[in-house]
Amino acid sequence: MNRYPLWKNLLLLVVIATAVIYAMPNLYGDDPAVQISAGRQASLDNALVSNVETQLKEADLPYKGLTLEDNRLLIRFADADSQLKAREMIAGSLAEQDYIVALNLAPTTPEWLTGLKAEPMNLGLDLRGGVHFLMEVDMQAVQHQALTGIADDLRLLLRESVIRYTRVEVEGDTLFLGFRDATERDKAEQEISRDYPDVVVSTDESADRPTLALNMTETFLRETQTLALQQNITTLRNRINELGVAEPTVQQQGQNRIVVQLPGVQDTAQAKKILGATATLEFRLVDFESDVQSAVNGRVPANSELFNHRDGTPYLLNKRVMLTGENIINAASTLDAQTNSPAVSVTIDGKGARIFSNVTGDNIGNPMAVVFIESKSETEVVAGEEVRVRKQFPEIISVATIRDQLGKKFQITGLDSTTEARDLALLLRAGALAAPIEIVEERTVGPSMGQENIDKGFKSVVIGLVLVLVFMAVWYRVFGLVANLALAVNLVLLVALLSMLQATLTMPGIAGIVLTVGMAVDANVLIFERIREELHIGNSPQASIRAGYDKALSTIADANVTTLIAAVVLFGFGTGTIKGFAVTLSLGILTSMFTAIMGTRALVNLIYGRQHRPALSI
Repeated sequence: MNRYPLWKNLLLLVVIATAVIYAMPNLYGDDPAVQISAGRQASLDNALVSNVETQLKEADLPYKGLTLEDNRLLIRFADADSQLKAREMIAGSLAEQDYIVALNLAPTTPEWLTGLKAEPMNLGLDLRGGVHFLMEVDMQAVQHQALTGIADDLRLLLRESVIRYTRVEVEGDTLFLGFRDATERDKAEQEISRDYPDVVVSTDESADRPTLALNMTETFLRETQTLALQQNITTLRNRINELGVAEPTVQQQGQNRIVVQLPGVQDTAQAKKILGATATLEFRLVDFESDVQSAVNGRVPANSELFNHRDGTPYLLNKRVMLTGENIINAASTLDAQTNSPAVSVTIDGKGARIFSNVTGDNIGNPMAVVFIESKSETEVVAGEEVRVRKQFPEIISVATIRDQLGKKFQITGLDSTTEARDLALLLRAGALAAPIEIVEERTVGPSMGQENIDKGFKSVVIGLVLVLVFMAVWYRVFGLVANLALAVNLVLLVALLSMLQATLTMPGIAGIVLTVGMAVDANVLIFERIREELHIGNSPQASIRAGYDKALSTIADANVTTLIAAVVLFGFGTGTIKGFAVTLSLGILTSMFTAIMGTRALVNLIYGRQHRPALSI
């Protein structure tokens, strides 16, 4: 007699039932949707919902639902055409306000499944679509930043060399140095030519006073721009990792563009906000000796700049920047121990710590400001044509008195909410962009683009599955049908595991599934052939079944373990879609061993286990 103990049968039923539940969300599709998220200056409320509803009704755009949850307003549509029209209309009406309007794909999973944390598996950009960004790095800003850095160094050089200058100013792609007389100019030219070989120094004859014009050499400019592009790619990868996106693509395209593909991203607005944010921090001392009101009226001291606090209060800050976001090596959102308000705990590198320690040590009792600078692109109409203009929006988020000499760790306070603290910490942790970037192309790839790949992938799985089912049913009869049933359960288990792990399925992943279909019955072929051999040598049917499963087990284990080793190596050394293939193959091996050995044995026991001398149909 071949019988499984009750606990084994119950275990099988529980595993299969669980797999069916967690695989079910993949049967439901997605709704094309428009997502509205609020910036810092705006809020999501019922007034906005009513406003959007009114606009949609007036434009005669039918929608399936409108949900305000998780700090976003999600509007579902029946088709992509309505989605695109609605997005264009809503983005236009909210253009003057601080809202982010983005396309999205909203799952239609029933609430009872989402309550069990059952979610559909992520599909790659080549199957389901996702978000595609083409970003352009502002190379003029790179050049301007490099020249500004040289200007700061030159001020120090001229002071140390006791050379008097009247102005140090960057205009376009040239750095101008003004002097009182030609003697001072010639001395400066000698010093600069000796210390700065990457800069071309010439005399500006068109200026009223003796002036030097400095330009970066072509080689130095190209190296600076390449370095900025690579730093931006690294920063974007860090930010994507913070977003938790699986299998992203971040690649350089041409000399100044970066392609970012985020498959399966649900919150496209958040991704756009985080990726596109060109935010950094500056720590400056407050110029408390000068009159702020005079500066507001236009008389700003030469060594100071006028900034506004986010509450509207103007402050005069020293032009010299003590520290920037580049020196930050870690940041985490937290709560201030004294006020219990949102804060960001910051750790800076050794170089920054030395500078920070020296400056704060010399200015104990003086106020210090933290300036948050965000760069945004805006469309302006110039001479009747729309022109994209990049603007910086600096604002003081915190002004505090230096009580003690600061070191590697300190806190930034003055933030509005824990969400802002979390976003700021994420941006600081991921690193500031070396140069501003602008999203010049944005696509949310819908099912229509990946439909052909989905159809082909589905077709290959179905054809492979049908051929295997027919072969097994014809060649092994009842045992073949048992193997076929186990094969179907294997696919359900595999989909359920991919869904539970929230893995991303791509075309190579489908190839892994097709391979799994063949390998799953391979184990059953070994078992069934072993049973046939046992029957041919005269063993009883029950003994043949028992011997077939027992003796084939080691062979099956060896074959699958070797394939599993190869899959692990692929996962370890592969990238992107290769890892997806390795994950699918590894899971397929585990599920196929479970169904081929335990699943088919349970069914065979159920069919023949209670019979004394059954006639095996094999």
